[in-house]
Amino acid sequence: MKGKARGATHVTRGNVLDDLGFPREQAIALKFKAELYQAILKCAQKYSQKELQGILGEPQPRVSELLNGKIANKSVDKLLYYAGRLGIEAKAKFSRTRVQRIVRRVARVESAA
Repeated sequence: MKGKARGATHVTRGNVLDDLGFPREQAIALKFKAELYQAILKCAQKYSQKELQGILGEPQPRVSELLNGKIANKSVDKLLYYAGRLGIEAKAKFSRTRVQRIVRRVARVESAA
């Protein structure tokens, strides 16, 4: 039927990483990496690729990868290094979120003596 709007087929939890099924710990690390990358990109827009080569100390292909979002093979350490070279001070914010507690029951085995 044309023109009829279909209802939502997916309910989001407000975080795309959660929605994609990433474990909580991995989702937190990926979110940090993505936010760091966004800060680097914002600052890097002020420079040409040639200038970024000098600033970051990386060859042109690595700079191009960075600017085109190919960061899967970049560690957080490397991104922090780039941020430092660009004059970005990274600050971590630590807050507790609701954690699902897993309770394990350990069966006690009594030895027959």
